[in-house]
Amino acid sequence: MFRDFLFQNLSNTFVELTNKSTYTKLIKQKAKELGFDYCGISKAEFLEDDAPRLESWLKNNMHGQMEYMQNHFDMRLDPRLLVDDAKSVISLSYNYYTDKKQKDSLAPKISKYAFGEDYHFVLREKLTELYEYILEQIGEVNGRTFVDSAPILERAWAKRSGLGWIGKNANLINKNAGSFYFLCEAIIDLELEYDSPVTDHCGTCTACIDACPTDAIVEPFKVDGSKCISYFTIELKDNIPLEMKGKFKNWAFGCDICQDVCPWNRFSSIHHEERFEPSTQLLNMTKVEWENLDEIIFKDLFKKSAIKRTKYNGLVRNIVFLKKEI
Repeated sequence: MFRDFLFQNLSNTFVELTNKSTYTKLIKQKAKELGFDYCGISKAEFLEDDAPRLESWLKNNMHGQMEYMQNHFDMRLDPRLLVDDAKSVISLSYNYYTDKKQKDSLAPKISKYAFGEDYHFVLREKLTELYEYILEQIGEVNGRTFVDSAPILERAWAKRSGLGWIGKNANLINKNAGSFYFLCEAIIDLELEYDSPVTDHCGTCTACIDACPTDAIVEPFKVDGSKCISYFTIELKDNIPLEMKGKFKNWAFGCDICQDVCPWNRFSSIHHEERFEPSTQLLNMTKVEWENLDEIIFKDLFKKSAIKRTKYNGLVRNIVFLKKEI
């Protein structure tokens, strides 16, 4: 009887391991078909190492007016509070790098990630398709998908899942592809094969720290969000502090400086997502046209863009502030 019991347990273990391997391969292959460049998986558990860092970051008010960062502290650190009986966190990255540039070098600058259609819409559709595929191929799997839609430390999970390491500018960097990637996640109650983190390859480089005009990278691997140009031009609802005058380097929405100078981004490749392509109108806008931007043009030009987040008055505020820099 013991031999039969042992055989049955070994048989069950073999089937379980086989299923994990099969399901993992299915998910990663489908992610690739959907256009995701990297897909990594980690065990859903409490982020013990990240808890003190997040607490310190918040305590030092490095989130500025991003009050939502204070909410759901425990949930940010434990995906099992987002999905009952969660077993796996699937982290995915989607390339948005482009070599296209705004024609007028004096025009207010827009971050590459906002050139095309709002990535929230694009990635949400792809994640929904991935989850539906999981249900179709594997069966009843409980889970949720996220594109900036829940309190998740996405870079921490991407790091755990082997998508890259956290650089000194706090961005996730991939050795083969740089950092111009969107991140998103699926949390499910299915055990899968888990990936391992990769090693840090920033070395002694301080390019991002040296290039940041507002000194937002207060020390390697720590960014004071309340000093970042992206924060001032997108998140901040009040007037931009006068002490920032002359430091924006003509950025009106977001900022790519710390990524543009990162040596690993020499390996960035052009994205293949049509919906991320910038309109000719956007690229051709002159400095004068930006400065005379009216609400009608704003609504038409950015109707599907992430730039809508700052709203018309916010973007005008940024452009007016840049005029004061001259």
